[in-house]
Amino acid sequence: MNTHRFTLSDTQLEALPSGALFWPARAMLCVSDLHLGKAERIARRGGAALPPYETRDTLTRLAADLERTQARIVLCLGDSFDDLSSARALPEEEKLWITRLQAGREWLWVEGNHDPGPVDLGGTHLAQHVDGPLVFRHVAETTQAGSVELSGHYHPKVRIALGGRTVSRPAFLYDQHRLIMPAYGTYTGGLDSRAPVFAPLLQPGACAVLTGKSAIAVPMPR
Repeated sequence: MNTHRFTLSDTQLEALPSGALFWPARAMLCVSDLHLGKAERIARRGGAALPPYETRDTLTRLAADLERTQARIVLCLGDSFDDLSSARALPEEEKLWITRLQAGREWLWVEGNHDPGPVDLGGTHLAQHVDGPLVFRHVAETTQAGSVELSGHYHPKVRIALGGRTVSRPAFLYDQHRLIMPAYGTYTGGLDSRAPVFAPLLQPGACAVLTGKSAIAVPMPR
């Protein structure tokens, strides 16, 4: 598996091609913005009927990442569900699938703006998670001196010329003090890295890591 290895605050991390982040020293897999149940939420609110397979596809990819990394800790970095009703409305088969993935692992749900409360699916619900110098939360905030923030929320994407054609892919964005995760869920859009919201969050010289068949690191387009 072609990953991108990098260091933040003397902590070695790996950006996986799937959009997950692996912390080898902690055997921790971090994923953000799964938005499970999005098709159900859109249909419930009178939107277009989408094929209701996104949860299965997302969980299939998550299971594959857990198998590859043998992670013992899973950190879901907010907006794991498209809303709290979506979490409750998951089919029993998919709830049992999540239970099987949780077996033998520590499972942490960090709250997001779509799922701001605990879900009845096992694991531990947190407003944020702090481990050494790393602070995991859903939406980027001002970081304290000496800490590094890892967040999601914005679903960053990068559009560049690659291999003779222009591609747009979900991407990790990071500098020395902050990392913004791509959305891991199947039915998730994205925000181009050139959007104004990213300018005050990431320093000049920030790196982008494109997801796909391989994790490809490039200078962050601005």
